[in-house]
Amino acid sequence: MAPPLLLLLLVPLVAATAPCAHPAHPSQPASCAAEPVLAPERREAHGGGRILDITHYYREDMPSWESGAGVGQFLWLPASMRNGSLANNSEMRMPTHTGTHIDAPGHVFQHYFDAGFDVDTLDLDVLNGPALLVDVPRDENITAKTMESLHIPKGVQRVLFRTLNTDRNLMWKKEFDTSYVGFMKDGAQWLVDNTDIKLVGIDYLSVAAFDDLIPSHLVLLENRDIILVEGLKLENVIPGIYSLHCLPLRLRGAEGSPIRCILIK
Repeated sequence: MAPPLLLLLLVPLVAATAPCAHPAHPSQPASCAAEPVLAPERREAHGGGRILDITHYYREDMPSWESGAGVGQFLWLPASMRNGSLANNSEMRMPTHTGTHIDAPGHVFQHYFDAGFDVDTLDLDVLNGPALLVDVPRDENITAKTMESLHIPKGVQRVLFRTLNTDRNLMWKKEFDTSYVGFMKDGAQWLVDNTDIKLVGIDYLSVAAFDDLIPSHLVLLENRDIILVEGLKLENVIPGIYSLHCLPLRLRGAEGSPIRCILIK
């Protein structure tokens, strides 16, 4: 039998190594409280709802042009702290026209591409400023008749067109869908001839309808004074006037770029 003095010395040690009380027990000491779980907060609205992120986050199952398999893997972690590296360092590889992105004139004009009209030459003054979000009639592509029916006032330079694409959640589906809503050639020409619009934004991978893909792009980009922003996330945004801010990557030589776009109420 251990001497009484030795038992007294062992009591603190036993108490220190004893298991914590049940988490629901009110007398549980603070030192035994569960470790907090780290979980980042992901938000679509910031600043108390004043700032709205209208950029789709990049993911493997987001749609990719004429693909049924989605974007696929676009991030790799060749240097990993779990494998002994001093820091985590990712690599990214994906087409420049992926997700929410921007088109430069060199996208459809070879002479503009050769001359260097890339995304780094696009006017940031056009990409940032007051913008009008409009709901497009849901039963057709954007034709001249559609454009006329929207009654976009003269002087408006930036317009975001929300279409049936948003209602159908097309940007949330992995498979590319050729039935998306976009501009027909006559709608693009009406916009050029009858409005002051310098920025066109839309809610799928192309502003141009699939059946009028190149002709509509040619009309909109021919004079290099209209910027196209594609793949916007416009659900749950009330139509009206906002302050738009879009910033592409400075990719010299690239005819397209991922872009981060926000609206400020």
